[in-house]
Amino acid sequence: MALTLSEMAVDVLTTADGREKTAKSRSYAARWFTARAEGAEIPVGTADPPLRPSRPSRPELLDPRDVPKRKPGSPAGRIALLHAVAHIELNAVDLHWDIIPRFAGTVMPPGFYDDWVKAADEESKHFKLMCDCLEAEGSHYGALPAHAGMWRAAEDTAEDLFGRLAVVPMVLEARGLDVTPGMIEIFRKAGAQDAVSALETIYAEEVSHVAYGSKWFHYLCGRQELDPTPQFHSLVRRYFKGALKPPFNEEKRAEAGLAPDFYWPLAQ
Repeated sequence: MALTLSEMAVDVLTTADGREKTAKSRSYAARWFTARAEGAEIPVGTADPPLRPSRPSRPELLDPRDVPKRKPGSPAGRIALLHAVAHIELNAVDLHWDIIPRFAGTVMPPGFYDDWVKAADEESKHFKLMCDCLEAEGSHYGALPAHAGMWRAAEDTAEDLFGRLAVVPMVLEARGLDVTPGMIEIFRKAGAQDAVSALETIYAEEVSHVAYGSKWFHYLCGRQELDPTPQFHSLVRRYFKGALKPPFNEEKRAEAGLAPDFYWPLAQ
């Protein structure tokens, strides 16, 4: 029997190995978009996502305060940076699949599912790019400890679609738009062209992921006749720990549909 989209999502979420998880993710995304193009719609359906996705035994997950700090200009520091980005991308794969079965009870247009399947597919590609860069440096994903707090936003917003859209794409992924140009410059100075190319791909595609969050957040606000800006401020203060950190990449944030009055009032 053919899987529904929600069942595909749960299969990705319950696959532990990063390479296997992202291969499934890309395969299911291709299946979804092929069916859409042929007019043979795959039902969204329902399925029970795990509260936490399956993960490989490595990396060891530590409290953010306990993750070792390394100078990014050193070879070890650059490997640590690639490892951190790989960890973020793997979490992003799960976050984008999780939103589908988690909120399947909320009726949304087909484009909502198109956007998050596409985002999950691209995050899967990003994870592979980072793994390839790590392996070219003689390392691999899992070789270093990683941040244990990445999934907290998903758990905190497990029953609030507004909150999920506000915190994951519109805060956490928007932060990626702020910091990625600096990372690209670190690898450019080191002459690491493969890492530069991979990070430039990630940077270009993350704009659309933030934009998906903004688009569907505004859609839901319009449907419920809510003012988006105070609604966003209220949700971020409820679910996000701490203030937002400038400097902000205002140009890319604007490109993604985030106006300054969304984030500046929440800044330190």
